[in-house]
Amino acid sequence: MAKCEVCGKATTFGHARSFSQRATNRAFHPNLQRVTVYVDGKPVKKTLCAKCIRTLAKTAK
Repeated sequence: MAKCEVCGKATTFGHARSFSQRATNRAFHPNLQRVTVYVDGKPVKKTLCAKCIRTLAKTAK
């Protein structure tokens, strides 16, 4: 399943609203990316959302 391995953010569901306010189902997908992260000095591939990638970049400096 598409899910961030740090925060657990996943696809959520809601409604698309047309001009007539007719509700049709739609999905809100998070911005997930496959990145290489170093854990204990070893490279590990993880699926992270863009917000977690930015947070990790901030704390790494």
